Amino acid sequence: MDTTTLATIGVVAAGGLVRGITGFGGAMLMSPLLSILIGPVPTVVTALVLETAAALVTFPDALPKARWRTLAYLTLPAIATVPIGGYLLLTLDPAIARKLIAGVVMAFSLMLLLGLRYNGTPRRETSIALGSLVGALLGATSVGAPPVVLYLLSGPDPIAVTRANLTIFVTAISAIGLAMLTVVGAITKPLGISALALSIVFLLATWLGGKLFARLSETYVRRFALMLMLGVSGASFIV
Repeated sequence: MDTTTLATIGVVAAGGLVRGITGFGGAMLMSPLLSILIGPVPTVVTALVLETAAALVTFPDALPKARWRTLAYLTLPAIATVPIGGYLLLTLDPAIARKLIAGVVMAFSLMLLLGLRYNGTPRRETSIALGSLVGALLGATSVGAPPVVLYLLSGPDPIAVTRANLTIFVTAISAIGLAMLTVVGAITKPLGISALALSIVFLLATWLGGKLFARLSETYVRRFALMLMLGVSGASFIV
């Protein structure tokens, strides 16, 4: 097993731990580092597979809690714009794509760290516009959930409903993103096998992170995770 493979496994395990402890942030932590280790396209494919696998675990529990009207206005536009992001991913220079991934993670880490939220009431027009933007971001960088987190937290729904909406949203747009990348030939057999193998590591680490969550302070852990993501993405942007 070479150094790159070992480093990739380590990054995926760290991403799984963060996701299990905080409930988000797996792709945000992994993507900047993986883009350096294995390249932007394999990074997006791998992150989408891992996030889809993690979301599917909680998908059955999320179904009865979700607000389907809210989801429709977010998800349908996102599905339409995922291919735009995928086109950017496949056509951009790899060095520029790596900086794009790091820059997006850096921006959203800082916003979440500062506690920024959407201040208005979620509306149909706003949801459609945000969903369109998020679909393109996810297709290009694998990081699409944070803007939706910031947006949904401004609404009247309890946190359980918000998490359910986010779970279904991430599952839907990740599946569309993977389908799009498959159609254009970006997902090769070796890459698919590698991503599926890494999903085992990611899910185990997510489970362990969930167990640790009960013993740790949620506020401090989230703050530390966001600072770590900000540092990682900042360093990756400079490299």
